[in-house]
Amino acid sequence: HTMERYFTNNGNMELTDRIAEGLLRTVKKYTQIIHTEPDNYEARAEVMWAGSLSHNGLTGCGAKERDFTSHILEHELGGMFDVTHGAGLAAIWGTWARYVYQNCLDRFVQFAVNVMDVAPGANDEETALRGIEAMEDFYRSIGMPTSLHELGVDPTDEQIDIMAHNAAIASGGKRGSARVLYEEDFIKIYKAARAL
Repeated sequence: HTMERYFTNNGNMELTDRIAEGLLRTVKKYTQIIHTEPDNYEARAEVMWAGSLSHNGLTGCGAKERDFTSHILEHELGGMFDVTHGAGLAAIWGTWARYVYQNCLDRFVQFAVNVMDVAPGANDEETALRGIEAMEDFYRSIGMPTSLHELGVDPTDEQIDIMAHNAAIASGGKRGSARVLYEEDFIKIYKAARAL
Protein backbone atom coordinates (compact mmCIF):
# COMPACT_ATOMS: atom_id res chain seq x y z
CA HIS A 1 0.00 0.00 0.00
CA THR A 2 2.95 2.32 0.44
CA MET A 3 3.71 2.29 -3.28
CA GLU A 4 0.13 3.22 -4.16
CA ARG A 5 0.37 6.19 -1.82
CA TYR A 6 3.82 7.13 -3.10
CA PHE A 7 3.01 7.46 -6.80
CA THR A 8 0.77 10.50 -6.74
CA ASN A 9 0.83 13.98 -8.17
CA ASN A 10 -1.14 15.42 -5.29
CA GLY A 11 0.42 17.02 -2.24
CA ASN A 12 3.02 14.65 -0.89
CA MET A 13 5.11 15.75 2.07
CA GLU A 14 8.89 15.33 2.12
CA LEU A 15 8.88 13.65 5.54
CA THR A 16 6.20 11.20 4.45
CA ASP A 17 8.20 10.45 1.30
CA ARG A 18 11.30 9.63 3.35
CA ILE A 19 9.26 7.36 5.65
CA ALA A 20 7.76 5.60 2.63
CA GLU A 21 11.15 5.19 0.99
CA GLY A 22 12.59 3.78 4.21
CA LEU A 23 9.75 1.26 4.42
CA LEU A 24 10.21 0.23 0.80
CA ARG A 25 13.98 -0.16 1.16
CA THR A 26 13.48 -2.18 4.34
CA VAL A 27 10.99 -4.51 2.67
CA LYS A 28 13.29 -4.89 -0.34
CA LYS A 29 16.29 -5.76 1.85
CA TYR A 30 14.59 -8.18 4.21
CA THR A 31 12.41 -9.87 1.60
CA GLN A 32 15.59 -10.92 -0.18
CA ILE A 33 16.86 -12.39 3.09
CA ILE A 34 13.57 -14.21 3.70
CA HIS A 35 13.70 -15.60 0.18
CA THR A 36 16.96 -17.40 0.98
CA GLU A 37 16.42 -17.84 4.74
CA PRO A 38 12.68 -18.41 5.27
CA ASP A 39 13.14 -19.07 9.01
CA ASN A 40 15.04 -15.83 9.68
CA TYR A 41 13.02 -14.34 12.52
CA GLU A 42 14.64 -10.90 12.43
CA ALA A 43 14.00 -10.49 8.71
CA ARG A 44 10.38 -11.56 9.10
CA ALA A 45 9.94 -9.16 12.04
CA GLU A 46 11.24 -6.26 9.92
CA VAL A 47 8.85 -7.07 7.07
CA MET A 48 5.89 -7.50 9.43
CA TRP A 49 6.59 -4.17 11.14
CA ALA A 50 6.97 -2.47 7.75
CA GLY A 51 3.66 -4.02 6.69
CA SER A 52 1.91 -2.68 9.78
CA LEU A 53 3.24 0.82 9.15
CA SER A 54 2.36 0.59 5.48
CA HIS A 55 -1.24 -0.39 6.16
CA ASN A 56 -2.02 2.13 8.90
CA GLY A 57 -2.12 5.16 6.58
CA LEU A 58 1.18 6.66 7.75
CA THR A 59 2.70 6.63 4.27
CA GLY A 60 -0.25 8.57 2.87
CA CYS A 61 -0.04 11.54 5.23
CA GLY A 62 -0.07 14.76 3.24
CA ALA A 63 -1.28 13.19 0.00
CA LYS A 64 -4.65 14.42 -1.22
CA GLU A 65 -5.13 11.29 -3.33
CA ARG A 66 -3.65 7.85 -3.60
CA ASP A 67 -3.13 5.75 -6.71
CA PHE A 68 -4.49 2.25 -6.18
CA THR A 69 -4.89 1.44 -9.88
CA SER A 70 -2.59 -1.58 -9.78
CA HIS A 71 -4.58 -2.85 -6.79
CA ILE A 72 -7.96 -2.54 -8.47
CA LEU A 73 -6.59 -4.24 -11.59
CA GLU A 74 -5.16 -7.07 -9.49
CA HIS A 75 -8.39 -7.49 -7.53
CA GLU A 76 -10.23 -8.21 -10.77
CA LEU A 77 -7.42 -10.47 -11.97
CA GLY A 78 -7.55 -12.41 -8.69
CA GLY A 79 -11.33 -12.58 -8.93
CA MET A 80 -11.18 -14.26 -12.31
CA PHE A 81 -8.05 -16.41 -11.88
CA ASP A 82 -6.55 -18.34 -8.98
CA VAL A 83 -3.65 -15.99 -8.21
CA THR A 84 -2.33 -14.61 -4.95
CA HIS A 85 -2.60 -10.87 -4.37
CA GLY A 86 1.14 -10.18 -4.17
CA ALA A 87 1.99 -12.20 -7.27
CA GLY A 88 -0.81 -10.51 -9.18
CA LEU A 89 0.42 -7.08 -8.14
CA ALA A 90 3.97 -7.92 -9.23
CA ALA A 91 2.67 -9.15 -12.60
CA ILE A 92 0.71 -5.92 -13.22
CA TRP A 93 2.96 -3.29 -11.62
CA GLY A 94 5.64 -2.86 -14.32
CA THR A 95 3.09 -2.53 -17.11
CA TRP A 96 1.07 -0.01 -15.09
CA ALA A 97 4.25 1.91 -14.24
CA ARG A 98 5.33 2.15 -17.88
CA TYR A 99 1.83 3.31 -18.79
CA VAL A 100 1.77 6.20 -16.29
CA TYR A 101 5.36 7.20 -15.49
CA GLN A 102 5.50 10.14 -17.90
CA ASN A 103 2.57 11.74 -16.08
CA CYS A 104 4.30 11.33 -12.72
CA LEU A 105 7.92 11.54 -13.85
CA ASP A 106 9.35 13.28 -10.79
CA ARG A 107 7.94 10.59 -8.49
CA PHE A 108 9.30 7.75 -10.62
CA VAL A 109 12.74 9.40 -10.72
CA GLN A 110 12.66 9.86 -6.94
CA PHE A 111 11.64 6.20 -6.53
CA ALA A 112 14.42 5.03 -8.85
CA VAL A 113 17.12 6.97 -7.00
CA ASN A 114 15.90 6.80 -3.39
CA VAL A 115 14.40 3.30 -3.28
CA MET A 116 15.96 1.27 -6.09
CA ASP A 117 19.44 2.85 -5.81
CA VAL A 118 19.54 3.70 -9.51
CA ALA A 119 22.19 6.21 -10.53
CA PRO A 120 20.63 9.15 -12.37
CA GLY A 121 20.66 8.59 -16.12
CA ALA A 122 21.16 11.00 -18.99
CA ASN A 123 17.66 12.36 -18.38
CA ASP A 124 14.70 11.87 -16.07
CA GLU A 125 12.89 9.50 -18.42
CA GLU A 126 15.89 7.17 -18.57
CA THR A 127 16.21 7.24 -14.78
CA ALA A 128 12.51 6.51 -14.28
CA LEU A 129 12.57 3.58 -16.70
CA ARG A 130 15.69 2.17 -15.06
CA GLY A 131 13.87 2.37 -11.72
CA ILE A 132 10.94 0.41 -13.12
CA GLU A 133 13.34 -2.18 -14.53
CA ALA A 134 15.14 -2.38 -11.18
CA MET A 135 11.83 -3.04 -9.42
CA GLU A 136 11.03 -5.82 -11.89
CA ASP A 137 14.52 -7.26 -11.35
CA PHE A 138 13.81 -7.24 -7.62
CA TYR A 139 10.53 -9.09 -8.17
CA ARG A 140 12.32 -11.71 -10.25
CA SER A 141 15.05 -12.07 -7.61
CA ILE A 142 12.44 -13.22 -5.10
CA GLY A 143 10.62 -15.47 -7.56
CA MET A 144 7.73 -13.13 -8.36
CA PRO A 145 6.21 -12.79 -11.84
CA THR A 146 6.48 -9.60 -13.88
CA SER A 147 3.86 -10.41 -16.52
CA LEU A 148 0.60 -12.32 -16.76
CA HIS A 149 2.43 -15.04 -18.71
CA GLU A 150 4.92 -15.47 -15.86
CA LEU A 151 1.95 -15.49 -13.48
CA GLY A 152 0.58 -18.47 -15.41
CA VAL A 153 -2.57 -16.84 -16.75
CA ASP A 154 -3.46 -15.98 -20.33
CA PRO A 155 -6.74 -14.06 -20.32
CA THR A 156 -8.70 -13.83 -23.54
CA ASP A 157 -9.69 -10.45 -24.93
CA GLU A 158 -13.20 -11.11 -23.62
CA GLN A 159 -11.89 -11.84 -20.11
CA ILE A 160 -9.76 -8.68 -20.25
CA ASP A 161 -12.82 -6.66 -21.25
CA ILE A 162 -14.76 -8.11 -18.31
CA MET A 163 -11.96 -7.42 -15.81
CA ALA A 164 -11.49 -3.87 -17.11
CA HIS A 165 -15.22 -3.20 -16.99
CA ASN A 166 -15.50 -4.52 -13.44
CA ALA A 167 -12.45 -2.48 -12.39
CA ALA A 168 -14.07 0.63 -13.85
CA ILE A 169 -17.30 -0.05 -11.97
CA ALA A 170 -15.42 -0.68 -8.71
CA SER A 171 -13.52 2.59 -9.29
CA GLY A 172 -16.56 4.71 -10.00
CA GLY A 173 -15.54 5.01 -13.65
CA LYS A 174 -11.96 6.14 -13.17
CA ARG A 175 -8.93 5.49 -10.97
CA GLY A 176 -5.51 6.94 -10.46
CA SER A 177 -3.48 9.80 -9.16
CA ALA A 178 -0.22 9.30 -11.04
CA ARG A 179 -2.49 9.47 -14.09
CA VAL A 180 -6.27 9.24 -14.12
CA LEU A 181 -7.21 6.07 -16.00
CA TYR A 182 -10.47 4.78 -17.43
CA GLU A 183 -11.81 1.45 -18.64
CA GLU A 184 -10.06 1.71 -22.02
CA ASP A 185 -6.76 2.31 -20.18
CA PHE A 186 -7.35 -0.75 -17.99
CA ILE A 187 -7.82 -2.83 -21.14
CA LYS A 188 -4.52 -1.57 -22.56
CA ILE A 189 -2.65 -2.32 -19.33
CA TYR A 190 -4.05 -5.86 -19.09
CA LYS A 191 -3.21 -6.54 -22.74
CA ALA A 192 0.31 -5.15 -22.37
CA ALA A 193 0.87 -7.26 -19.23
CA ARG A 194 -0.36 -10.31 -21.13
CA ALA A 195 1.94 -9.65 -24.09
CA LEU A 196 5.17 -9.60 -22.07
